[in-house]
Amino acid sequence: MTPQPASSEDAQPEKGGSVPVHVGIIMDGNGRWASRNGFPRSVGHERGVEALRRTVRAAQKFGLQYLTVYSFSTENWRRPVSEVSALFTLLKTFVNRDLERLKKEGVRISVFGTREGLPDDIAQLLDRAIHETRENTAFNLGIAFNYGGREEIARATRQVAEDLKAGRIGAAEIDEALLAGHLDTSGFPDPDLIIRTGEEHRLSNFLVWQGAYAELVFMDVLWPEFGESYLADALDTFASRERRFGGLKSGAA
Repeated sequence: MTPQPASSEDAQPEKGGSVPVHVGIIMDGNGRWASRNGFPRSVGHERGVEALRRTVRAAQKFGLQYLTVYSFSTENWRRPVSEVSALFTLLKTFVNRDLERLKKEGVRISVFGTREGLPDDIAQLLDRAIHETRENTAFNLGIAFNYGGREEIARATRQVAEDLKAGRIGAAEIDEALLAGHLDTSGFPDPDLIIRTGEEHRLSNFLVWQGAYAELVFMDVLWPEFGESYLADALDTFASRERRFGGLKSGAA
Protein backbone atom coordinates (compact mmCIF):
# COMPACT_ATOMS: atom_id res chain seq x y z
CA MET A 1 0.00 0.00 0.00
CA THR A 2 1.35 3.41 -0.96
CA PRO A 3 1.93 5.71 2.00
CA GLN A 4 0.17 9.04 1.61
CA PRO A 5 1.54 12.47 2.52
CA ALA A 6 0.67 13.68 5.97
CA SER A 7 -2.57 15.64 6.17
CA SER A 8 -1.84 19.33 5.81
CA GLU A 9 -5.18 21.03 5.39
CA ASP A 10 -4.91 22.91 8.67
CA ALA A 11 -1.13 23.15 8.94
CA GLN A 12 0.14 26.56 9.97
CA PRO A 13 3.47 27.76 11.32
CA GLU A 14 3.27 28.84 14.94
CA LYS A 15 2.33 32.49 15.36
CA GLY A 16 4.77 35.06 16.59
CA GLY A 17 7.94 33.75 14.97
CA SER A 18 9.79 35.36 12.09
CA VAL A 19 8.87 34.28 8.57
CA PRO A 20 11.68 33.93 6.02
CA VAL A 21 11.47 36.00 2.88
CA HIS A 22 13.26 33.46 0.69
CA VAL A 23 13.31 29.69 1.16
CA GLY A 24 15.39 27.30 -0.91
CA ILE A 25 14.57 23.59 -1.08
CA ILE A 26 16.76 20.68 -2.11
CA MET A 27 14.12 18.18 -3.25
CA ASP A 28 15.80 14.89 -2.44
CA GLY A 29 14.46 11.35 -2.13
CA ASN A 30 12.32 10.62 -5.19
CA GLY A 31 14.27 7.52 -6.14
CA ARG A 32 14.45 6.13 -2.60
CA TRP A 33 10.74 6.70 -2.12
CA ALA A 34 10.03 4.73 -5.28
CA SER A 35 12.37 1.88 -4.30
CA ARG A 36 10.90 1.57 -0.82
CA ASN A 37 7.39 1.38 -2.23
CA GLY A 38 8.14 -1.00 -5.09
CA PHE A 39 7.85 1.53 -7.93
CA PRO A 40 10.18 2.46 -10.79
CA ARG A 41 12.23 5.59 -10.12
CA SER A 42 10.13 7.44 -12.72
CA VAL A 43 7.08 7.10 -10.48
CA GLY A 44 9.04 8.69 -7.63
CA HIS A 45 9.80 11.68 -9.84
CA GLU A 46 6.11 11.92 -10.80
CA ARG A 47 5.13 12.02 -7.14
CA GLY A 48 7.87 14.58 -6.65
CA VAL A 49 6.09 16.91 -9.08
CA GLU A 50 2.93 16.55 -7.00
CA ALA A 51 4.94 17.47 -3.89
CA LEU A 52 6.30 20.54 -5.67
CA ARG A 53 2.77 21.61 -6.55
CA ARG A 54 1.68 21.26 -2.90
CA THR A 55 4.72 23.11 -1.65
CA VAL A 56 4.34 26.10 -3.97
CA ARG A 57 0.74 26.49 -2.81
CA ALA A 58 1.78 26.21 0.84
CA ALA A 59 4.60 28.74 0.42
CA GLN A 60 2.11 31.25 -0.97
CA LYS A 61 -0.33 30.48 1.85
CA PHE A 62 2.31 31.05 4.53
CA GLY A 63 3.34 34.43 3.15
CA LEU A 64 6.73 33.61 1.67
CA GLN A 65 7.85 35.92 -1.12
CA TYR A 66 10.52 33.79 -2.79
CA LEU A 67 10.88 30.02 -3.17
CA THR A 68 13.76 28.40 -5.05
CA VAL A 69 13.75 24.66 -5.75
CA TYR A 70 16.67 22.52 -6.88
CA SER A 71 15.16 20.71 -9.83
CA PHE A 72 18.08 19.45 -11.95
CA SER A 73 21.74 19.85 -11.08
CA THR A 74 24.72 19.94 -13.42
CA GLU A 75 25.77 16.67 -11.75
CA ASN A 76 22.49 14.97 -12.69
CA TRP A 77 23.84 14.44 -16.21
CA ARG A 78 25.80 11.52 -14.72
CA ARG A 79 22.55 9.60 -14.19
CA PRO A 80 21.27 7.08 -16.77
CA VAL A 81 19.94 8.65 -19.97
CA SER A 82 16.49 7.19 -19.29
CA GLU A 83 16.27 8.95 -15.92
CA VAL A 84 17.50 12.28 -17.32
CA SER A 85 14.84 12.00 -20.04
CA ALA A 86 12.22 11.26 -17.40
CA LEU A 87 13.24 14.38 -15.46
CA PHE A 88 12.93 16.48 -18.60
CA THR A 89 9.49 15.00 -19.28
CA LEU A 90 8.36 15.91 -15.78
CA LEU A 91 9.49 19.50 -16.26
CA LYS A 92 7.38 19.62 -19.40
CA THR A 93 4.43 18.18 -17.50
CA PHE A 94 4.75 20.69 -14.67
CA VAL A 95 5.03 23.72 -16.96
CA ASN A 96 2.29 22.62 -19.35
CA ARG A 97 -0.16 21.77 -16.56
CA ASP A 98 0.62 24.52 -14.07
CA LEU A 99 1.78 27.55 -16.03
CA GLU A 100 -1.67 28.99 -16.65
CA ARG A 101 -2.64 28.59 -12.99
CA LEU A 102 0.62 30.13 -11.80
CA LYS A 103 0.12 33.07 -14.15
CA LYS A 104 -3.37 33.69 -12.76
CA GLU A 105 -2.00 33.53 -9.20
CA GLY A 106 0.57 36.21 -9.96
CA VAL A 107 3.59 33.89 -9.74
CA ARG A 108 6.74 35.03 -11.49
CA ILE A 109 9.04 32.22 -12.62
CA SER A 110 12.81 32.63 -12.78
CA VAL A 111 15.22 29.92 -13.94
CA PHE A 112 18.77 29.63 -12.60
CA GLY A 113 21.46 27.62 -14.34
CA THR A 114 23.08 27.23 -17.71
CA ARG A 115 21.32 26.35 -20.96
CA GLU A 116 24.43 24.49 -22.12
CA GLY A 117 23.61 20.90 -23.08
CA LEU A 118 19.84 21.26 -22.75
CA PRO A 119 17.63 20.03 -25.60
CA ASP A 120 16.12 22.90 -27.58
CA ASP A 121 12.57 22.08 -26.53
CA ILE A 122 13.52 22.22 -22.84
CA ALA A 123 15.36 25.52 -23.22
CA GLN A 124 12.39 26.96 -25.09
CA LEU A 125 10.01 25.74 -22.41
CA LEU A 126 12.02 27.45 -19.69
CA ASP A 127 12.15 30.66 -21.73
CA ARG A 128 8.38 30.48 -22.23
CA ALA A 129 7.74 30.14 -18.49
CA ILE A 130 9.99 33.14 -17.79
CA HIS A 131 8.47 35.28 -20.54
CA GLU A 132 4.82 34.58 -19.77
CA THR A 133 5.18 35.36 -16.05
CA ARG A 134 7.65 38.24 -16.22
CA GLU A 135 5.11 40.88 -15.17
CA ASN A 136 3.81 38.99 -12.12
CA THR A 137 4.62 40.29 -8.64
CA ALA A 138 2.57 38.28 -6.10
CA PHE A 139 5.11 35.47 -5.60
CA ASN A 140 8.52 34.49 -6.99
CA LEU A 141 9.32 30.89 -7.92
CA GLY A 142 12.93 30.15 -8.77
CA ILE A 143 13.72 26.91 -10.57
CA ALA A 144 17.35 25.82 -10.38
CA PHE A 145 17.58 23.71 -13.53
CA ASN A 146 20.86 22.50 -15.02
CA TYR A 147 22.31 24.42 -12.10
CA GLY A 148 25.47 24.11 -10.04
CA GLY A 149 26.59 26.69 -7.52
CA ARG A 150 30.28 26.49 -8.40
CA GLU A 151 29.55 26.63 -12.14
CA GLU A 152 27.38 29.70 -11.52
CA ILE A 153 30.21 31.46 -9.66
CA ALA A 154 32.66 30.56 -12.43
CA ARG A 155 30.34 32.03 -15.08
CA ALA A 156 29.88 35.18 -13.03
CA THR A 157 33.65 35.52 -12.60
CA ARG A 158 34.18 35.20 -16.36
CA GLN A 159 31.65 37.99 -16.93
CA VAL A 160 33.41 40.24 -14.44
CA ALA A 161 36.77 39.45 -16.09
CA GLU A 162 35.35 40.36 -19.51
CA ASP A 163 34.01 43.65 -18.14
CA LEU A 164 37.40 44.39 -16.59
CA LYS A 165 39.25 43.58 -19.82
CA ALA A 166 36.88 45.78 -21.82
CA GLY A 167 37.38 48.68 -19.43
CA ARG A 168 33.76 48.75 -18.31
CA ILE A 169 34.87 48.41 -14.69
CA GLY A 170 38.06 48.94 -12.74
CA ALA A 171 39.74 46.41 -10.46
CA ALA A 172 38.89 48.51 -7.41
CA GLU A 173 35.18 48.14 -8.20
CA ILE A 174 35.23 44.36 -7.83
CA ASP A 175 33.58 43.44 -4.55
CA GLU A 176 30.98 41.02 -3.21
CA ALA A 177 28.06 43.14 -4.41
CA LEU A 178 29.41 43.35 -7.94
CA LEU A 179 30.00 39.61 -8.19
CA ALA A 180 26.58 38.86 -6.68
CA GLY A 181 25.04 41.09 -9.33
CA HIS A 182 26.42 38.75 -12.00
CA LEU A 183 24.95 35.60 -10.43
CA ASP A 184 21.83 33.96 -11.86
CA THR A 185 19.95 34.88 -8.69
CA SER A 186 20.72 38.60 -8.82
CA GLY A 187 16.99 39.43 -8.74
CA PHE A 188 16.41 37.34 -5.60
CA PRO A 189 17.50 38.10 -2.04
CA ASP A 190 19.81 35.56 -0.42
CA PRO A 191 17.87 32.65 1.09
CA ASP A 192 17.03 32.92 4.77
CA LEU A 193 16.33 29.19 5.02
CA ILE A 194 17.43 26.16 3.02
CA ILE A 195 15.50 22.91 3.51
CA ARG A 196 16.76 19.53 2.40
CA THR A 197 14.54 16.48 2.40
CA GLY A 198 15.80 12.91 2.30
CA GLU A 199 18.61 11.46 4.37
CA GLU A 200 21.61 13.51 3.29
CA HIS A 201 22.97 16.48 5.24
CA ARG A 202 24.76 18.61 2.68
CA LEU A 203 24.07 21.43 0.19
CA SER A 204 25.14 19.46 -2.90
CA ASN A 205 26.29 22.58 -4.78
CA PHE A 206 23.00 24.46 -4.23
CA LEU A 207 23.19 28.24 -3.74
CA VAL A 208 26.68 27.94 -2.27
CA TRP A 209 27.40 31.69 -2.48
CA GLN A 210 23.89 32.86 -1.61
CA GLY A 211 23.42 30.41 1.26
CA ALA A 212 26.43 31.58 3.28
CA TYR A 213 24.22 32.73 6.17
CA ALA A 214 21.08 30.70 5.52
CA GLU A 215 19.63 28.59 8.28
CA LEU A 216 19.78 24.90 7.28
CA VAL A 217 17.00 22.46 8.10
CA PHE A 218 17.44 18.78 7.19
CA MET A 219 14.23 16.79 7.32
CA ASP A 220 13.88 13.01 7.54
CA VAL A 221 11.12 12.88 4.93
CA LEU A 222 11.48 11.85 1.31
CA TRP A 223 10.46 14.53 -1.15
CA PRO A 224 7.31 12.83 -2.57
CA GLU A 225 5.85 12.91 0.97
CA PHE A 226 6.61 16.61 1.49
CA GLY A 227 3.85 19.19 1.69
CA GLU A 228 2.22 21.88 3.76
CA SER A 229 2.64 20.33 7.19
CA TYR A 230 6.36 19.66 6.68
CA LEU A 231 6.92 23.18 5.37
CA ALA A 232 5.14 24.52 8.46
CA ASP A 233 7.48 22.46 10.67
CA ALA A 234 10.54 23.84 8.87
CA LEU A 235 9.27 27.39 9.26
CA ASP A 236 8.74 26.77 12.99
CA THR A 237 12.33 25.57 13.28
CA PHE A 238 13.54 28.67 11.47
CA ALA A 239 11.51 30.94 13.77
CA SER A 240 13.06 29.31 16.83
CA ARG A 241 16.62 30.17 15.79
CA GLU A 242 18.54 33.38 16.31
CA ARG A 243 20.38 34.63 13.25
CA ARG A 244 23.58 36.50 14.13
CA PHE A 245 25.40 36.85 10.78
CA GLY A 246 28.74 36.52 12.54
CA GLY A 247 27.81 38.77 15.47
CA LEU A 248 27.21 37.98 19.11
CA LYS A 249 24.15 36.28 20.52
CA SER A 250 21.54 38.67 21.87
CA GLY A 251 22.40 39.70 25.42
CA ALA A 252 25.99 38.47 25.20
CA ALA A 253 28.50 40.71 26.90
